[in-house]
Amino acid sequence: MSTTVSADGTKIAYTRAGSGPAIVLVDGAMCYRGSTPNDALAKELAAKFTVYTYDRRGRGESTDTGPYTVGREVEDIAALIKEAGGEAFLFGISSGAALALEAARSLPVPKLAVYEPPFVVDDTRPRVPADYPARLDAALREGKRGKAVKMFMTEGVGLGNATVATMRIMPFWAKLKRVAHTLPYDTALVADHQAGRPLPAAWPEVKIPTLVIDGGRSPEWMRNGVSALAKVLPSAEYRTLPDQTHIVKAPALAPVLTKFFLS
Repeated sequence: MSTTVSADGTKIAYTRAGSGPAIVLVDGAMCYRGSTPNDALAKELAAKFTVYTYDRRGRGESTDTGPYTVGREVEDIAALIKEAGGEAFLFGISSGAALALEAARSLPVPKLAVYEPPFVVDDTRPRVPADYPARLDAALREGKRGKAVKMFMTEGVGLGNATVATMRIMPFWAKLKRVAHTLPYDTALVADHQAGRPLPAAWPEVKIPTLVIDGGRSPEWMRNGVSALAKVLPSAEYRTLPDQTHIVKAPALAPVLTKFFLS
């Protein structure tokens, strides 16, 4: 493990692997090194890239500094890019895709790729309730981490109660509760785009080539949000991976990323 220090003094733990152009992989909610699909993706990409995986602040072996702002998470990525030599490709998945979009506004990122940011842009699923962030914060203040994770899974992700009930008896539920305090961070990244309204032209600064990806077997609401994002980015390419879901398989994703970043 290596570490770097963000602008506010937060220690960011990261792993570097492979050789070639630098690429930073940004996790979604509750994921961190050792518990993320980006671990498998890093192994696939390491043959052609120097791959940086890291623990977002408050998770894994990274520290945290309050109060949280999206800007501070962008500064974390800036610190990693500095470690990478001052420039890096960027890939983000799920709410990490929303963070990557924010980072690409201002950081030295020549190309960006995102996979399924969870934007709700129409009525193909229930919109995330307006009071969801406040109730999530309240559950965490009361120390009810399990309740917070359940709220995220049902109201944020849109899973059914029966599915979440099964998840709660699985061993990984304890891992999710350990990082439940970071759920408001991901909520801050996506809340403005989960109300069932069309996306605004929210990323005019992201003029770099951007690959926007979804899975062919992902829910309709998610694919609609991804398609909408591709239309509002100035230099976007939209790609669907057949037979993939939100839990995308690294062997299906890595060749697409490699071709995009190296072309």
